[in-house]
Amino acid sequence: MSFLQILWFILIGVLFSGFFFLDGFDYGVGMAAKTLGHNEKERSQIIATIGPVWDANEVWLITAGGAMFASFPYWYASLFSGYYLILLIILVGLIIRGVSFEFRAKSPEPRKPFWDNAMAIGSFIAPFFLGVMFISMIKGMPLDAHGDMTAHFFDYFNWFSIVGGIALTLLTYLHGLNYIALKTKGVISDRAQNYSKALYWVLYVGEVIFALLLLFQTDFLQVHPILTLLCLALIVGFSVAGHVANFVNKQGWAFFFSGLTLVSLVALIFCGLFPRVMISSISSKYDLMIQSASSSNYTLIVMTIATIILIPCILAYTIWSYWIFRKRIEMPAIGEGY
Repeated sequence: MSFLQILWFILIGVLFSGFFFLDGFDYGVGMAAKTLGHNEKERSQIIATIGPVWDANEVWLITAGGAMFASFPYWYASLFSGYYLILLIILVGLIIRGVSFEFRAKSPEPRKPFWDNAMAIGSFIAPFFLGVMFISMIKGMPLDAHGDMTAHFFDYFNWFSIVGGIALTLLTYLHGLNYIALKTKGVISDRAQNYSKALYWVLYVGEVIFALLLLFQTDFLQVHPILTLLCLALIVGFSVAGHVANFVNKQGWAFFFSGLTLVSLVALIFCGLFPRVMISSISSKYDLMIQSASSSNYTLIVMTIATIILIPCILAYTIWSYWIFRKRIEMPAIGEGY
């Protein structure tokens, strides 16, 4: 393996980390709009917290997929063809969720509940099926010598992948609650904080079950024992830190720690995969490796130069947009879908 191959493997992990940190709370807010808001005014206040940023946050997923296509085309081909139906369902969820923002803002009052339901369903579909995809991938899929996947229903949906999907959905929901508590004032902020305090106890149970399944159904502990245990400790540690921050009314820290919990989960997946990108359940000799899945050295050099130029611009724009919309939402804004 070359330095650039390892670098781009890490960069894809960073892009997915950015996606789950930023778009993760979007999904949580989308679900919370239905479960946390008791009337249309409260739901409008909740949705207004992500009105200016939700579509920009989703770009991180597109960027991660594009980077995978350019730097690891064989990984992209195996993953996107093998998980075609799962990714199609995720795409449908994102479409439902995206249009619900705009149609809700322009609908008369009696029709708003329909789009509230659509937003909640779309916001649930995306993290749940992303969790199913990533967790079934690290468990191992029937990948042959040519990198082709011939999987059946229970290869995708098993106890481990379903627990992973539920855990990721719960993490994004908690991340969204922490964001709502940070970005709103009044009863919604207090309610979001109370919901978050209670749900962390459920999260701890889920993390224990997930950790046990990870240790028994993957080879992560055998391949990278120290990194695996460290990432698991970080997931639990950041969860506890976020819970404590809620109790001491440090809303900014609660949001930051719930985001780091999601980042730690991505780190666990990528550390466990290394030096592989896909794990074959047929035979370890069919595992797709970083070295064999990557593009040419020239392609990686060009991509690295482009990244060095573009990343500061993207980060500057992201920071600027969040700074501009940093104020708390006190009441529903007209056209909250932006």
